[in-house]
Amino acid sequence: MNRPAYSRRPQGNGAIPNIIFILLVINGLAFAAQSMEPGIMEYHLALHSVGSPYGKFMPWQLLTYGFLHATGTLTHIFFNMFALWMFGRDLERIMGSRRFLTYYLTCVVGAGLVQLLVAGFTGVPTVTVGASGGVFGILLAFAMAFPNRMIMLIFPPIPMRAKYFVFFYGLLELYLGVSGVNPGVAHFAHLGGMLFGYMLLRYWRNHRGARRH
Repeated sequence: MNRPAYSRRPQGNGAIPNIIFILLVINGLAFAAQSMEPGIMEYHLALHSVGSPYGKFMPWQLLTYGFLHATGTLTHIFFNMFALWMFGRDLERIMGSRRFLTYYLTCVVGAGLVQLLVAGFTGVPTVTVGASGGVFGILLAFAMAFPNRMIMLIFPPIPMRAKYFVFFYGLLELYLGVSGVNPGVAHFAHLGGMLFGYMLLRYWRNHRGARRH
């Protein structure tokens, strides 16, 4: 994989960099509010496709849906926030806080756009919540920045280089999205986060190269 255009000066040595800390807090507060008033939060802030029986689409939902998670269990938000911290902390240090935040939010919005496109194409109305689109963008950037970093999988518990982990994970998401064997999960939104993340990294890299001439 080609290395993207990152800042060459790592920023901060803390266990949780600034932007990731802020994102963790916002997601936690949103989850608490959503648990108390799920109907209100999801009606206004979840991503509603055309024809959704639970609300109507509004532009800000392309961003706000990424700060909501499925209620009734901590699994959804826990794994998203754990992955954000695990893979994002090194990225924020090498990107810088401002660029990292821009990248993350671009992946969230891009994932939402792809989800709306797929819902419109299939004609199946959807309501989408979760930070997974941003997290999958983080995974892609991590693999491009640290392709040979070893990752220990949870299941099966085997080590794997980051570039292979992300490649096979992306293929799995594509298979699950096309086959429909795992309904209820926005697999194409995950891929959309990776796609928009890749396009932004390429843009930054080309823009940096253009400024040198």
